[in-house]
Amino acid sequence: MFVVGGESLIDLKAEVTLGDGFQIGRDDAGQIVMTAHPGGSPYNCAIALSKLGNSTGFLCPISADAFGDYLLGPLDEAGVQALLPERVRHYTTLAVVNFDSNHNARYGFYRSADGAIEAKSAIAALPEQVELYQIGGFCPIKPDEAAIWLKIVNAAIAKGATISIDPNVRPSLVDDFVGYKSRLSTFLDLANIVKVSEEDLEALDGTLSIDEHARALLARHNCELVVVTLGDKGSRAFTQAGTADAAIYAPPVFGDTVGAGDSLMAGILSWLRERNLLAPAKLAQLGAGELGEMLLFGAVVAGINCGRKGCKPPTRAEVDAVLAQ
Repeated sequence: MFVVGGESLIDLKAEVTLGDGFQIGRDDAGQIVMTAHPGGSPYNCAIALSKLGNSTGFLCPISADAFGDYLLGPLDEAGVQALLPERVRHYTTLAVVNFDSNHNARYGFYRSADGAIEAKSAIAALPEQVELYQIGGFCPIKPDEAAIWLKIVNAAIAKGATISIDPNVRPSLVDDFVGYKSRLSTFLDLANIVKVSEEDLEALDGTLSIDEHARALLARHNCELVVVTLGDKGSRAFTQAGTADAAIYAPPVFGDTVGAGDSLMAGILSWLRERNLLAPAKLAQLGAGELGEMLLFGAVVAGINCGRKGCKPPTRAEVDAVLAQ
């Protein structure tokens, strides 16, 4: 089973002002209207993994409030197993979403339920065999939560899991960025697969190039594969054996970019699993040709998702239909 551990939340989308000044999301009384959508990078990735045909579990406390009910619906519909069935009293974490001029989502966060993680119950909830464990982006943010998640990750490693991470660096959520970088570094040292965005790397150290960042990550003890997403410029992949890059897949009709990176990550992990390449020793041997095919598959998964409003990852049949064209 694939297990994704980390945050789930509700995205609240506020009004958007278009280039001509027209406002979307304001009612006749002059009040801002917000729409609620289930989200969170690990949550999105778990759903995308399951829709691509992988047995997937999601490890995150779910609130007993109405938003918690709302979050469970898409998990169940996609066939994802919620590994912590006991609901928590904390309210559901919220993210307020706006979009920049390039239609990229920008977030402000109000955290609660996702931080109510407990090591003992979470470790007990892990399946007996974990093929891959993905570390969520919020895990390193707070010292006490990071310590709990580290115990969980190490328990997954003891069960044979390959480890992946998509940190989704959020400086606005972090009070002590130096401390955060230190905690994130500890998680990165455990990861076999690291997926980061160009913006993540800029936030962590803007003095280094993407190639320099990739080399530094691959020099860590366990890292064998680095994937860097570049927004509308596509993506790049690095191993000790080779590098590759791929353009985005542009859907016929554009929706938005919510969940694009999460969908791409799910596509990459699915591609690797289907070819029996998730073992660290095999990841290290991926050359340019294989990396290019992997990125193309991930780009199609992400691109189909971008043809919709909000994160709505494609099924495997939808991906295959595009690849067959």
